[in-house]
Amino acid sequence: MLRRGKERYDFGDMSPDDDRDIEVVHFRRESMNGFWTEGLKLARDVFLILVVFILLGVFAVQPVVVEGSSMQPYLNNGERLLVNKLVYYNIKSVRWGHLERGDIVVFWYPREPDKSYVKRIIGLPGERVEVRNGKVYINGRELKEDYLDKEHNLDLPNHPGQTVDAHHYFVMGDNRDNSSDSRKWGLVPEKYIYGKAFFRYWQPSKVGFLEHGEYDIPETPADDDDRAVTEND
Repeated sequence: MLRRGKERYDFGDMSPDDDRDIEVVHFRRESMNGFWTEGLKLARDVFLILVVFILLGVFAVQPVVVEGSSMQPYLNNGERLLVNKLVYYNIKSVRWGHLERGDIVVFWYPREPDKSYVKRIIGLPGERVEVRNGKVYINGRELKEDYLDKEHNLDLPNHPGQTVDAHHYFVMGDNRDNSSDSRKWGLVPEKYIYGKAFFRYWQPSKVGFLEHGEYDIPETPADDDDRAVTEND
């Protein structure tokens, strides 16, 4: 027999007082305790996920929008990119935190640091960069750039040889006929580069990781310290 009264539960001739090992479960109370416990766990997990995303946004990854036509045909106006910000913190031991020729980088425009540009790294610290007859030369050797489109490179003016300073980079847009870059306003200080583009998440037809240019020119020997981005044309 189950009887309510002064929190006493009797089962036939047996009651909880007869055997202290008998456990009396208050189902409603236990279900409420379980509900609050699971709710707190869920709130904790959501909070941790939000913290992780905030930290990634502040220190590791940032979305940017391409504005202008200087990177056509590889990047077009209005496309959305994710950039790796580890390059800004000079984390040389991390593969994605190291800048190389062919990287598409986002940086503060040296003449107006409140603006940001997106370009491709062409010349590394210590290298000599020259443009002759529509072709780029690094240390006297022609740079093969298969990602360029002849339609956007019909009138490439000569650029006298220039040696890239330590902690600086020579950058150019893929649309050489319509790009404001190092040929016009000079080198980009390493400290102005705040991200390296690695993933395009818009437009849907082009979603995917960005390809890195392939070159056969040897890297210029340099100290790790010397090794060493939205366009508004």
